[in-house]
Amino acid sequence: MSNLSIGSLFDAMRQAMVAGDVEQLDGLLAEEFTLTHMTGYVQPKAEWLEAIASGEMQYHRMETVEATSNPEGTAPGLTARTLTDATIWGTRATWRLTLRSWLELQGEEWVVARTVASTW
Repeated sequence: MSNLSIGSLFDAMRQAMVAGDVEQLDGLLAEEFTLTHMTGYVQPKAEWLEAIASGEMQYHRMETVEATSNPEGTAPGLTARTLTDATIWGTRATWRLTLRSWLELQGEEWVVARTVASTW
């Protein structure tokens, strides 16, 4: 099993988003990963990574205000409240996001299986 904790996995994902590092994100996310935006749009992994690579989605800063993990059961998860400064499809703002992520075991490593974003 990986020594990467749930919180460390989220931190690595957040840092890769801000850096625009799609290669690192690709390794942190399950193949079938989806991101559900606060609009309700469910975006597949490849589409999200392409939007980051093209600059359609730029994450300038993500501050974690509060994070709680749920390491119990077969699908551990993490809920984080963030202040996310991002340019999404041409609109830049700082969003107060709740990001709820579920993890799955891929080989011997935990990866993010899906994330749902909503406002707080």
